[in-house]
Amino acid sequence: MRLVYNILFPVFFLLSAPYYFWKLWRRGDWRVGFSQRFGCHSVALKQALAGKRVLWLHAVSVGEANLCAQLVEALRPQLPGWELLASATTTTGMAELRKRLPADVHTIYYPVDLLPCVRATWRALNPSAVVLVEAEIWPNFFWQAQARGVPVALVNARLSDRSWRGYQRFGALFRKIFQSLRCVGAQNESDAEKLRALGCRPEAIAVTGNLKFDGAIAPLQQTLDVTPLLRRLGVREGAPVLVAGSTHEGEEEMLASITVRLRRTRPDLFLVLVPRHFERARAIEERLRAMGVRVLLRSAAENAHPPQERIECLLVDSTGELRLFYEAATVVFVGKSLCAQGGQNPIEPAALGKPVVFGPHMQNFRAVVQAFENANAVVKVADEAALESALAALLDDRARCADLGERALAVVRRNQGATQRTAAMVVRMLEAKG
Repeated sequence: MRLVYNILFPVFFLLSAPYYFWKLWRRGDWRVGFSQRFGCHSVALKQALAGKRVLWLHAVSVGEANLCAQLVEALRPQLPGWELLASATTTTGMAELRKRLPADVHTIYYPVDLLPCVRATWRALNPSAVVLVEAEIWPNFFWQAQARGVPVALVNARLSDRSWRGYQRFGALFRKIFQSLRCVGAQNESDAEKLRALGCRPEAIAVTGNLKFDGAIAPLQQTLDVTPLLRRLGVREGAPVLVAGSTHEGEEEMLASITVRLRRTRPDLFLVLVPRHFERARAIEERLRAMGVRVLLRSAAENAHPPQERIECLLVDSTGELRLFYEAATVVFVGKSLCAQGGQNPIEPAALGKPVVFGPHMQNFRAVVQAFENANAVVKVADEAALESALAALLDDRARCADLGERALAVVRRNQGATQRTAAMVVRMLEAKG
């Protein structure tokens, strides 16, 4: 099986390389640390880690990077004498790690799962243990860990429907990998059951909860003061603000159209769009302008003079500021739930006590959504017409907004504690290793 994988994966990588490199280029800042993806690391890093006990934590992108940072904060006091190292796959994830982590925590890019690259990375870092935060499973990475006797933990583990089907389809490849996990922190019992079915040892699995409930309640890092920014754009105090977070293709135009119609009876309504992938912002801007929407990019807004025409929509083309815009919202729509499958994180606006609306496609947050729905703390809509009706009703009923926000915040508070439970599990794993 290993031979087959290491023949087929390089072929797949070569075929997909143009798209892979195009995505890196599109997101920007791809040159810094690029060679790390292929196992090339600086002499300074190797010397800093040489002879040390190294705990390697991996986060794929921005969401996982935030969870990684809060886990590092919980682990550091309990691990004197350990060197901590964190990796990310995306440039946006790396930016978040560098912003959130202390200076003495090393950061690198995760290697492409080509055998020479993975071997070179393991030789350079020589970790004593690995913690994967909601990470994908890459075979060569795991095979190197097994060959070196290095324990691997999977934390905040969840399985999307797509991942579940994929791991089942290629069970001959992945079953032994899942069996090798030393400990697994599942978000809920449903995910724990799926992980057992995939091969994880029952004694290795613990239901530790969802780290995102803890992260969402953490103090906001005020890198931007949103209220003065909105005032400069002509949004008066008390005016309703609809914030659409982590939107995907098609949702921006839908929300802009809805906002245009709602403004007929609510002329002060202001729309803030925060696309999940900020590099789409220019294309979105062009489409919105073609619709007649007066839109301004966040990158042009902060230092801009008061616009001559009244702006109707702010399009956020930056990263790491979504929670700050959520804080200024009257109502929040959570994206990737109407025009795409999977959904995005509804916990962040809920933790700010905001009324949350989303579409029917929230599969990646099924257990989270169920907890909110059981408490009547969110509004779920079926389509564009239902979304417009729900938004209109909420904008006209501030008492209903406040009630939804209070209920949502209560759900978040009831589900806290996953970070400490996860940190304790990791420490136990390290103590058992000796």
